[in-house]
Amino acid sequence: MKKLLFFFILIHGLCFSQDLEESIYVAAETFIANPNSANFILLSQQEWKFKTLAKTKSDQLALVFLQSHKGHYLLNNSKLKEAISTFEDAITRFDKHKLSKISDFDIIETCLIPLGNLYTKTNDYTNAENTIKRYSYLAKTQGKTQHEISGAINLAKLYYAIDRHETAIKLASEFINHPKLSTSQKQKLTGIKTESQIALANTLPSNNTLVSAPLEQTYKAALKIRDFPKALDLFQQYKDEQLTTKELYQRDLAQLYIEEAQVYYLNTNNNKALEALQNALKILIPNGKFKNLPSESLLYPENKFIDIFDLYSEIETNPETALKSYDLSFYVSDLLKKNWTTQETKILNQYKYRTRSEKCIDLLSLEYKKTKDQTLLVKALEYSESTKVFTLKEMFQKKQRLEKHPKDSLLIKEFNLLKKQEQVTNKLVIEHLEQNRASEITKLSKELSNISLELKSLETLISDKYSSLNNLISLEAIQQKLKQNNATLIEYFYGKHTIYQFIISNSRIELKEIETKKAENQITEYISLFNSPSGINNNIISYATKAHKLYKLLNIDAVSSTPNVIIIPDGWLNFVPFETLLSAETKTTSFAKMPFVINTQNICYNSSTYFYTLKNTPKNNNEVLGFFPVFNNSDKTLTYSVNESESIKDEMDSELFLNNHATKTNFLKKVSDYGILHLSTHASSGNFIKPSNIDFYDETLYLNELYSLKLNTNLVVLSACETGIGELKKAEGAMSISRGFQYAGVKNLLFSLWQINDLSTSQIMQSFYKNYSKSKSAFFANHQSKVDYLENKNISNTKKSPYYWGAFVYYGDISEPSSNLVFLYTIIITFIVFIILFLRNKVNSPKWIKHFKSFF
Repeated sequence: MKKLLFFFILIHGLCFSQDLEESIYVAAETFIANPNSANFILLSQQEWKFKTLAKTKSDQLALVFLQSHKGHYLLNNSKLKEAISTFEDAITRFDKHKLSKISDFDIIETCLIPLGNLYTKTNDYTNAENTIKRYSYLAKTQGKTQHEISGAINLAKLYYAIDRHETAIKLASEFINHPKLSTSQKQKLTGIKTESQIALANTLPSNNTLVSAPLEQTYKAALKIRDFPKALDLFQQYKDEQLTTKELYQRDLAQLYIEEAQVYYLNTNNNKALEALQNALKILIPNGKFKNLPSESLLYPENKFIDIFDLYSEIETNPETALKSYDLSFYVSDLLKKNWTTQETKILNQYKYRTRSEKCIDLLSLEYKKTKDQTLLVKALEYSESTKVFTLKEMFQKKQRLEKHPKDSLLIKEFNLLKKQEQVTNKLVIEHLEQNRASEITKLSKELSNISLELKSLETLISDKYSSLNNLISLEAIQQKLKQNNATLIEYFYGKHTIYQFIISNSRIELKEIETKKAENQITEYISLFNSPSGINNNIISYATKAHKLYKLLNIDAVSSTPNVIIIPDGWLNFVPFETLLSAETKTTSFAKMPFVINTQNICYNSSTYFYTLKNTPKNNNEVLGFFPVFNNSDKTLTYSVNESESIKDEMDSELFLNNHATKTNFLKKVSDYGILHLSTHASSGNFIKPSNIDFYDETLYLNELYSLKLNTNLVVLSACETGIGELKKAEGAMSISRGFQYAGVKNLLFSLWQINDLSTSQIMQSFYKNYSKSKSAFFANHQSKVDYLENKNISNTKKSPYYWGAFVYYGDISEPSSNLVFLYTIIITFIVFIILFLRNKVNSPKWIKHFKSFF
C-alpha cells in the first residue's frame, strides 16, 4: 500500500510540478546511458505521459531532445518506419512551437539529416529531396558548412539512386573542391560523380579506378568490367575491413551479406550466395523461425528484404519457389508503399516493380509452354496489370470511395490534401522554371513535407475504417464486358527482352511473345514517320511496307475478324496509332485505297483492364464547354480553330470561349459544369525539366495543376498538338496532358500523338461532332470521322496521308451509337416497308405506286 501511495505521489508531483522539463531530460539521459530494449519500452511509456503534460516551450524542446535520441535508437536497430515517425514528430513539434527562437538546438544534425537519409533508404524519394533541400538551405543561412556539405552528398546520392545522373554530377562538381571538405567526403562525392558519368556514358570504368579508389569502389568497378573473380577477391578485403574497423548496425551488416551474395552469384557460386542470403535474413529476423523463406507475418517494411528475395528468385531453379520469393518482394514493397504520399515517389518505384513483374511473367510463360495450364496465363496477366498505371488507378479508386461516402470527413480531408499537394508541387515547378529562388523553393518543400505528414496520419485512420484499395480485375469480368461489346482485347507488356501480348476474347486468353530487340527498331522507326508530313509522303510505298510489317509483328492479324478491338499499349507502343497500320500488302500510292485497319475495325485504347471494365456514370449534362484562344496576330495563330468552334456551335449545345475570353481563369471556373470539354489550342509534351503543358490565351496550365482538379466530365477532346505525348515512365506511360485529365477523373478522352495540321484537324473535328451529335458515341464518332476524311473526294491524296488523320486516338468506353438513334432508324425503315406493302395491296393506281417509290 505504501508503494502504491509513493507511486501516486510521484506521478502527481510529475504532473503538477515545475520540473517537468527536468524530468524529461533525466528520462532521456537515463536511456542514453543504457540504451537497451527494456529501457526503450520504459522511455516510450514516459514519452507518452510527457506529451500529455507538456505546456511550455521548454517542455516541448526537452521532448524534441528525447525524441531525437529515441529516433536514433530505432534507426540503429533497423526499425525504420518507427524511426521515421519519431523524427517526423520531433521536427513537427520543433516547427510548431518555433523552438529555434528560444534555443540553438541543432535540429539539422539530430533530426533532419537522419530523416532525409531514412526517406532515401525507404525509397520515399520526394520526401527525401524536400527534407535534404530544406536542411541544406537552413545550414547555408546559419553558416553550418558541414551540414551544408552533408546535404550536398546526400542529395547527390539521392539523384544517383533515381537515375538523375546529370543533376548528381552537377551537384558533386559544385562541392568537390570545397575548402572544408574532408578526405572521406571528397571520396564520396568523387565516387558519386564517377558512377553517374559511367551510367550516363554507358561505359566501363578505367583501370585507374581499381587502384586509387577505396575498396568499396574498387570491387564495384571490377564488377562493372565483369572481372568477377577480381571483384570477389576485393570484396572479401572490403568485408574484412568493414567487420574489423567498424561497429556495424543490424541493417548495415545485413547489407554486407547481401552484397556478398551478389558477388558469389556473379561468380556462379550459388550455394555460397544462398548461404549469404540466409545470413542476411537471420540478421533482419533474429528471432524468426523459418527454413528457407520466411512467412509474410515475419516481414516488415525494409527494402533489404526486397534485395534478398529478388536475388533468391534469380538463384532458385524451382519456378514455384522462385515465384513465391518474388511475391514476398511484392509484399514488402506494398508495406513500404503505404508510407509514400506522392505520385512522383510511387512512379519512381514502379521501375523495380516492373522489372520483377517481367521476370515473373517469364517464369509463367515457360511453365505454360510445358503444361498448357491456362491458369498460368491468368496469373501472368495479373502481374502485367499490377504494374500498369498504378497511380492513376489508385487516384480513381480514392475518388470513387469519396463519391460513395461523400460526407466522410476523413475522405474529404484526404482529397483536399491531395489537391493541395499538387497545387504546391505546381508552384514548385514554376519556381524552378522561372525564378529559382532558394528561399521560396525551401518554403514550398517544407509545405510539401507537412502535407505528407498529414496524409500519412490520415492513411492510418482511413485504412482502419475501409478495406484496402484493389485494382485487379478478374478475367471473368473482362470477358463479360468483351461479350457485351462484341470485342477482343489486346494488352501489351513491354519488357526488356520480350514484349508480351495478351489476347483476350470472350471465351479464351492467349499469350504471344515478341522479341523486344527485334521489334523496337521497327516500332520507333514507324513512330518517327509521323514527325513531319514528308515522313510518309516522300516515300509512300516504303510507308506501306513498314505499316504492314508492323501489323504482322504486333499480331493484329490474330484479331482481324473482330469488329471492335481494345488496345492496352505499353512502352513505345503508347505512341503507335494502330488505326494507321495496313492489314495487307499493297503497291498503291492512293491512300483512299489502302487497307488501313480503320477501314475494317474500330479501335479503342485503354490504360489498363481496370479502366476498360470501369462502370461509367455519365453526366446528364452533355453540353460542350469549348476554349479557342486562336492567338491572332502572333506566330502561334490557329486560323482554322474558329472553324472548329463554328462546327461545334452548329451541332451541339455549347458555351464557347474565343480569343481573349479563352483564359485559364474561365477554364478553372467552368470546367466542372459541363459534360464535354473541347480545347483547341497549343500544347507541349514538355521535357525532363518542364512538364507537359497546355496554353490558354493568358496563361499556361502545367500538368500538376491539372492533377489537382476533380472532374466528372463525360468526354474531353484535346484538339491540340502532342496532348498524348510526355516523358515516358516505365509502367505509368507518358506524363502527358491527356494523363493529367485522366488523373483528374476523366474516363473518356480524344487526344493527339504528334504535332497536327490546323486545317485537317478542323475538318476531322467537324466530322467528329456531326457524327457525335447523332450517335452520342465518341468511340463511333472518332472512327467515322477518319473514314469520312479518307472518303472525302475534295481532299487531295497528299493530305490523306495518315499523318493528317491518324493523330487522334480515343481512350475510354466502347459505346455503340445511341440506342435512341438505332430505335429511330428502325421505326423509319419499318414505316417505309409498311407503306410500300400497303400501297401494293390497297392502291390500284400504278402511277401512285411508281410516284411513291421514286420519292424514296
